[in-house]
Amino acid sequence: MDPPFLPRALPGFKHIKRYWDHHNHCWVAKILPGEYYVTRHDEILMTVVGSCVAACIRDNVRGIGGMNHFMLPDVSIDKWDNTRVSAANRYGSFAMEHLINDILKHGGRRENLELKLFGGGRIMRNMANIGQKNIEFVKNYIRTECLTLLAEDLGSIYPRKILYYPANGRVRVKKLRAIEQIILQREKAYRRSIETQPIAGDIDLF
Repeated sequence: MDPPFLPRALPGFKHIKRYWDHHNHCWVAKILPGEYYVTRHDEILMTVVGSCVAACIRDNVRGIGGMNHFMLPDVSIDKWDNTRVSAANRYGSFAMEHLINDILKHGGRRENLELKLFGGGRIMRNMANIGQKNIEFVKNYIRTECLTLLAEDLGSIYPRKILYYPANGRVRVKKLRAIEQIILQREKAYRRSIETQPIAGDIDLF
């Protein structure tokens, strides 16, 4: 049987890869490192995080929500200020502010927002604990912005596969034990690509 018609992506999100999941009988949006996605439809948002963090945020009245996937730099803020990396690539602030902003822009209300957080694992012992830096950032961000945190699965040593259902807030988490090296290589490559990008202009945060 053919899958149902692919729901139209909200403006700005047509580049996100989506596919039909025959097992779950649902369209899935695959969120890669540095991406985020917002939807009004009954879709699954999927990502795999190692030391990165994925924040799942929704308006619990209107059912609109989204997911991001961010990695903070493993250098100090002062050091980042002297590199050719725009503010848009300082992942924590960009990912959180823009995900929330797009949810509000498409009909959500700030007082209805609820969050769930996943990732921040220390997937290789001999590396700097980037995951812990991510956790500290996002926890501080939530406290500062007075947002409602409903659930978290942070830290530990395993990568995680996240399936998020923004229509109802459900999240399924699978800890992965066989692909730590693959996740680690992907995150290293992503960091290298960011460090070599030219300045693209700052972002306006609300």
